[in-house]
Amino acid sequence: MLVRVLADAVLVIHLAFVIFVVAGGFLALRFPRVAWLHVPAALWGAWIEFSGRICPLTPLENSLRRRGGEAGYGGGFIDHYIMALLYPEGLTREVQFVIGGGVLLVNVIAYTLLVRRLQRRRASTVASHDDSG
Repeated sequence: MLVRVLADAVLVIHLAFVIFVVAGGFLALRFPRVAWLHVPAALWGAWIEFSGRICPLTPLENSLRRRGGEAGYGGGFIDHYIMALLYPEGLTREVQFVIGGGVLLVNVIAYTLLVRRLQRRRASTVASHDDSG
């Protein structure tokens, strides 16, 4: 029973990580220090997709499921949980490149907005210091 709960916990953590990889740049817009965690996570997520590898959380979840008496699954997390909903026939290398490119594109947009916001904030701070001097 405990092993199955641990497998489900790994699943939830994995899903949260995938969401963070995709959308964490927009969280960094609100909390810029999140970027220090998000940039490496986003690069890791894109690398996993571009390289065709499987995230280490997938074999961990599968191992826990098998130890708990459940069947594991083949392929990766995105293939099993996400792509199965969108593309029932399975994940192809081309789709992985699209996913990796999508992750990068979404995050380039988010970080472009963040950099522009920080530049405007810095410019207004410099202008206010010049006015008070």
